[in-house]
Amino acid sequence: MFGLEPHVLLLLAACLVAACAFEFVNGFHDTANAVATVIYTNALRPWVAVIWSAFWNFIGVLTGGVAVAMGIVYLLPVESLVDQNVYHGIAMVGALIIGAIIWNVGTWYYGLPSSSSHALIGSILGVGIAYSFLPGVTDAGVNWGKAGETGLALIIGPAFGFTLTILMMFLLRRLVSNKAIFKEPHKRKPPPLWIRLILVVTCTLVSYFHGSNDGQKGVGLIMLILIGIVPTYFALDQSRNPLDMRDSLVRVEQVMSRVNVADLSAEDKKTVAEIQVQTNNLDQIFAGKTKVEQLPQQDRFRIRKAILLLSNRAKIIQESDKVSLSTADRGTLEKGLGNMKGFTDYAPTWVFIIVSLSLGIGTMVGWKRIVTTIGERIGKEHLSYAQGASSELVAASMIGISSALGLPASTTHVLTSSIAGSMVASRGVKNVNPQMVRSIALAWVLTLPVTMVLSGGLFILFRAILPG
Repeated sequence: MFGLEPHVLLLLAACLVAACAFEFVNGFHDTANAVATVIYTNALRPWVAVIWSAFWNFIGVLTGGVAVAMGIVYLLPVESLVDQNVYHGIAMVGALIIGAIIWNVGTWYYGLPSSSSHALIGSILGVGIAYSFLPGVTDAGVNWGKAGETGLALIIGPAFGFTLTILMMFLLRRLVSNKAIFKEPHKRKPPPLWIRLILVVTCTLVSYFHGSNDGQKGVGLIMLILIGIVPTYFALDQSRNPLDMRDSLVRVEQVMSRVNVADLSAEDKKTVAEIQVQTNNLDQIFAGKTKVEQLPQQDRFRIRKAILLLSNRAKIIQESDKVSLSTADRGTLEKGLGNMKGFTDYAPTWVFIIVSLSLGIGTMVGWKRIVTTIGERIGKEHLSYAQGASSELVAASMIGISSALGLPASTTHVLTSSIAGSMVASRGVKNVNPQMVRSIALAWVLTLPVTMVLSGGLFILFRAILPG
């Protein structure tokens, strides 16, 4: 299978199982945030809430697309890290998965709402940085531009969650005359029908958007595994014929031929030359080919690398103020590159299915520890109907917007910050449990550096003990 030796195939299977385990842990670690409010306000019984949330996580993964998944894949320039030694790919993906799982399980055990997104991203960065320190390596081990976008999105989310929830609570107090929604829920009675419906809807939205965002991270993680270990098979979408991208390649070449190189800076001239190198590489690969069977399997990874390098360089040229291209040419270039990226930005259907199942099943197991923290320990008072509804509505909105923009969001950070904001809105800062907030904040602060060190150390260890 895939032309791999049996023991390598076994290692690939182990990595895929570990990735599913990460999503399983993500399910009971992160998705507990989605059900905490409906459980603590008696809007839904715990078992109903958990099954309902698992179902919508499942749907979210299946319908969420691949934008966030590709954001995860492109954090690590796998095209540079992958070489002829398959064990190097195994060391890469094994280290980042195990590092993320160790941190997630540890924080779950102590009931701390720590971000699975930060754990995964920290592990990816750790592997990339460790790779850059290997002897003879000259390539950057991390796509720092993409890392900057990701980091900014993860910082802005909690800040907006905290602020917008305070605003939402203020509006509720001004607009809603029924003050019962601001009081502690009755232990055995469900809330009024209208607030109950709102709580169920917001729980559904958070669950769905968690699946569409965090689930995509799982999809991206599995694609890193597949591309890292079986690059010749999974480098391009197997359901499409690579020869079909030749028309797009011709359009890109035509537009680039109209760039007046004489007017460019030395740096831009170098970029244009690099674009020409990649288009020439693709022309050479496609030359004389009329059927997909004539394309050697090992050329698929060469095509992927050329497309991604071409796309990155073309983006630099498009953003340069020295390049004068008409609106039509820019549109043609964008469309041509987009069509070519369609061959690299994909995930097989079976990947979506196993990720959605892992996340959904994980949601139904082990959720209670985090739910208790969210519902009882962030603030000094029991979560009210208004606090639950406003927190989840803001969290769902923030995660949904992030998914639409193709950016990763931390469900844990956004919702926990929103809960804290609702507590502050009720009785001021004194209403927040300082000890628990310090513990959560410490987990947040430590997530990136600890997972970076864990995964980086494991990567170096695996490179040393595996063959090659």
